[in-house]
Amino acid sequence: MELITTAIEQLFTSYKHETISRLEMLPQSGSDRQYFRIYTNSASYIATYNLNVKENNAFFSFTNHFIAAGLPVPTVYCINEEHTIYIQEDKGAESLLDKITQHGKDDYVYGLYKKSLQQLVRMQVLGDRNFDYNWCLTAKAFGKQAIISDLLYFKYYFLDTLHIPYDKQALLDEFEILGNYLGQTAHQYFMFRDFQGRNILIKDEEVYFIDYQGGMKGALQYDVASLLWQAKAELSNEWKDSLLEYYMNEVEALLEKKLDRPAFVSQYNGYVLIRLLQVLGAYGFRGLFERKAHFLTSIPLALKNVQFFVNNKTIGLEMPVFEALLQQITSDEIVKRFTPIQAIETTPLTVVINSFSYRKGIPACDNESGGGYVFDMRAIYNPGRFDEYKKLSGEDKPVQDFLEQRTKMNTFLNSVWDLIDVSIENYLERDFEHLSINFGCTGGQHRSVYAAEQTARHLRNKYKVKVVLSHTNQENWVR
Repeated sequence: MELITTAIEQLFTSYKHETISRLEMLPQSGSDRQYFRIYTNSASYIATYNLNVKENNAFFSFTNHFIAAGLPVPTVYCINEEHTIYIQEDKGAESLLDKITQHGKDDYVYGLYKKSLQQLVRMQVLGDRNFDYNWCLTAKAFGKQAIISDLLYFKYYFLDTLHIPYDKQALLDEFEILGNYLGQTAHQYFMFRDFQGRNILIKDEEVYFIDYQGGMKGALQYDVASLLWQAKAELSNEWKDSLLEYYMNEVEALLEKKLDRPAFVSQYNGYVLIRLLQVLGAYGFRGLFERKAHFLTSIPLALKNVQFFVNNKTIGLEMPVFEALLQQITSDEIVKRFTPIQAIETTPLTVVINSFSYRKGIPACDNESGGGYVFDMRAIYNPGRFDEYKKLSGEDKPVQDFLEQRTKMNTFLNSVWDLIDVSIENYLERDFEHLSINFGCTGGQHRSVYAAEQTARHLRNKYKVKVVLSHTNQENWVR
């Protein structure tokens, strides 16, 4: 990681000739790209590190084209010779999804959705003009084969993991039916492909788009379906319907012709289903195969989205095997399988989390039942060896950046959480009262404190369990 940050610093200073005051690694999402925010005394910038050169080149070509068309995307300022690192305009840290968390589903957020859809129509239609689809990363168009590919992604990475018996050939035949129907969509323009709340940034009350490098030629309906049916957004049916009407009005205004709205909505429903299942496949791959907790916790919301669709929307095609399977995978039994047990007000369990110094010894357990975990953090590179971190702790942002960017802390903690989650779920089911989790390092100031803080956050968010957090060597920290 140190080699990456050094390369970013060198590229930036060759472009801007300014001193970097701070380099902050940003959380990764579903891709292998690594993002950093660069701070100087006058501004901030985004740096991206990605070894997939073909993907980067697609992003550069798309971006230059969209900027020339006056579309709301960040400018790429400079690229290294290998095309693995680039510096781009910082359009802020708040996404549309963040705005929902902050404000709820109010008129302000509804207005942001309208702005997003208005700009989406411009990107789809204006972005399509003179666009060279040879730039595309994979397929040039989202047609029948791409549709069936998404359905197979859902089949292999989610459906088949449930071990539900079904007629596989009949299901594949029905995938063909759906692929043929949607592959004939009339309105084909630029398709963003991953148009959702986290890829829409809000700055100065305007919307900006990121992560569009997977785009291709495709149906207008796919992107609006992606946004309005995003599981984490949990938009009401009233919002979905009214925003779809707004979107169709914007399309008609820009194209200067009327849509066949019944046909448009029918195919929109088909793309809603495709998108919902593609997302389930992605969550299955990232969560069930790669063991990333964030994606596992998203599966219940995605299933409820599919459940609502199955019960309330129609595509108008005869697909009995497919429909029966959708009913099965959205049953309460399956949803419950992916929903972690959570504490309630009367839950007796308290989790005590300690950071400690091995110089002082492992904290004693005051509970008569005893038991718990002790994790040795000394295999993680110690920021306390550097003068700039000696007076800081694992609660401070520079130390957190160091541990996240320059060590294997995240890998270590993911393994810890896989282990302790088993105990938490079992203890909640059995009404146990106590579990202790201890993190130790040499001084009990940096690595162990960070690990304890992050684990407390993980357990509170996932299980809503009562956590008592203690940094047992805090009085000895050098300040």
